[in-house]
Amino acid sequence: MTCDAYYNTPSDPTPLVDRCSIPQIEADTARAVALLGASTTLFGVLNLFVTRWLIKKYGPKVALLISVFWPAVRLAIQNIGVMTGSYQGILIIQSSQIITILGGPAGYLLALNSYVIEVIEPSERTGALGKLQGCTFFGTSLAYLVGGLISDTFGILAPFRVTLGLFLTSCIYVLLFLPWIPPQIDVPSQASSGLKRFFGPLKALAPQRWVLQSGKIQTEYGPMLLASGTFLAVLATGYQSVLLQMYATDVWSFLPTENGYLISLNTFVRGLFLTLAFPRIISFGRKHLSSKRTLEKTENGVSGDSAIPDLPQQPNDFADLAAMDEEEEPVEPAKLSNKTETFEFDLFYSRYSLLADGIITGAASFISQGWQLYLFAVLLPLAAGTGSAAKGSILQMCPAAERTDALSAITLVDMLARLSTSRLCVY
Repeated sequence: MTCDAYYNTPSDPTPLVDRCSIPQIEADTARAVALLGASTTLFGVLNLFVTRWLIKKYGPKVALLISVFWPAVRLAIQNIGVMTGSYQGILIIQSSQIITILGGPAGYLLALNSYVIEVIEPSERTGALGKLQGCTFFGTSLAYLVGGLISDTFGILAPFRVTLGLFLTSCIYVLLFLPWIPPQIDVPSQASSGLKRFFGPLKALAPQRWVLQSGKIQTEYGPMLLASGTFLAVLATGYQSVLLQMYATDVWSFLPTENGYLISLNTFVRGLFLTLAFPRIISFGRKHLSSKRTLEKTENGVSGDSAIPDLPQQPNDFADLAAMDEEEEPVEPAKLSNKTETFEFDLFYSRYSLLADGIITGAASFISQGWQLYLFAVLLPLAAGTGSAAKGSILQMCPAAERTDALSAITLVDMLARLSTSRLCVY
């Protein structure tokens, strides 16, 4: 489209030479793509707040349906943009991105995560979040292959029409087959407005006060530190996919088809790891820590069948004292549930997966042949799951009424970090 706009004439379907391979057209294309990516990220951030409000007001099913429907509307408009072509078509596509505020990837992934944590047992949430992320990588992997094949066979407009059909099919599936879950009933609170209401989800990451079993009030910084670590982790590793393509193209002269295979392989292995291996690692690690703790208690003379009831041991087992700011009485400490799982191993996994990610990424500097990039693309996903483990941890750190806010906040932190790392990568 940029090439057509530059020459102000439709391109020859079978050109003898690549007439678009000139610096001016490449610069204009890069600028248009950068603007599209920036607008997608910005509107995606706003979409998080809209979806959060829908989840709280109408429940996760309605929020998911709306989040999937509006991308279909955006795709319909983008179909018109592609058919129009030239500068007008680019303008139509760029302008259509504003619809992302009402529904988009950030929104329907948040709605999906919120839906899953309501229907999955607490002990399985972290693994289920990893499976969901793995499924998105499977879709991405297929998109690089199938989308390219459809485009080459039927033209550039065909993938847009196929995607429109897939979104409409998803709307029908959500409407007919997913059960309705009522919205959470929150404790009435003072209405907020302006920026305070806009950045409401970030409240879930703020330091909170809990009552310890001794009766002492202690300020906990776990959610805030976890969010900060997530931001720095994405900032350090979020450029990998883009840099892998750039490195393959500039240094090893990979063509678009080879690049597509490379990224498809990377995302496929990542999806495979998150779907099959990650939940089993989390389950095994938790059981190992639990059995180790039980053995330590036995050695210290503490019987597991003691008549004394268990006391809360984890931050999510204590009552949140946010109400104390309004001079209200503290809520009674929450009773320990047998279904509550410790997030100790989740944090352990997040820490060492980041370490492994850094080591594998550093190993890329030793690549001396093009085929080794494919090996690197297979090894890199084996350190995946940091984000899912972080989400699983923060869900256990926060009260049940703040789960949607916590997911919104950690997703917002992730998006801001990806925007920042993309900017640093360009520099």
